[in-house]
Amino acid sequence: MPTIHVELFEGRSVELKRALAQELTAACVRVLGGSAGGVDVIFSDVARQDWATGGVLWSEMPPTP
Repeated sequence: MPTIHVELFEGRSVELKRALAQELTAACVRVLGGSAGGVDVIFSDVARQDWATGGVLWSEMPPTP
């Protein structure tokens, strides 16, 4: 079964990560078969100053409405 790597901006709660891990696991079991115990989800928290899109650091982007 798969190992899923999820990169997120830091600051997400444990509850949110738990919910996402459960949903990703359920989707893998539904689509690929197998058991939930065979699905690994690895979260990596990234600071906004360590992530850029279009050459602009996220820490320097204006807030979105």
